[in-house]
Amino acid sequence: VSKYIEKYKDDLICLKYGGNIFLNPEIFNNFIEDLSILNKLGLSIIVVHGGGPRIQKELEKSNIKSKFIRGLRVTDEKIIDIVENVLIDFNDDIVNSLEKVGSKAIGIHTKKNNVIEVLRDAPELGFVGTPNKINNEILLNIIKNGKIPIVSPLGLQKNQTFNINGDVAAGKIAQSLKCRRLLLMTNVKGVLNKEKKLVEEISSTEILEMIKNDVITEGMIPKINTC
Repeated sequence: VSKYIEKYKDDLICLKYGGNIFLNPEIFNNFIEDLSILNKLGLSIIVVHGGGPRIQKELEKSNIKSKFIRGLRVTDEKIIDIVENVLIDFNDDIVNSLEKVGSKAIGIHTKKNNVIEVLRDAPELGFVGTPNKINNEILLNIIKNGKIPIVSPLGLQKNQTFNINGDVAAGKIAQSLKCRRLLLMTNVKGVLNKEKKLVEEISSTEILEMIKNDVITEGMIPKINTC
């Protein structure tokens, strides 16, 4: 372990934690423990979290049907309010859970410390944005003070909240901060080929082919485009 700590101690690591993992309390607790250990060892981590399944649950409670285009949720005015509330709740859960195990974390979302400025995505998606600019300074100051920034995939354009795909948000933050590593933690093993076998390694030209041939579909599209 010590050789990895030595290798990464001066680098930034961006972790995207998929919303599906929140559904299992044991996995969630393990994740919190691991994050806390990395933090106490002095590694610099930024966490971006998702929240898809819980958003889906809340929408169903309100009898709102979701529509997806290219793996992205179409988000109207009613939906954006629900999305924002759910993601901020999740954010608070992670921050509070880390505090309980002795690690300081700072929540980042549209109501507090917003770091993501967005451009509206395709009009048919509604309030879905693409990150345009990241406020690196806020994130770096938090890290410098030994704390973990916990980022909700939400952004603002002229005080209007926009939903951002979590993988896209994590990719943009990793790029903006020049992170050494971007890790996408999810409930699937990775990209599967037509025979449903795991593809261990993949090139960017193969990615384009696989999207075109419908081998990579739905939520895996933004994930793999980010990679």
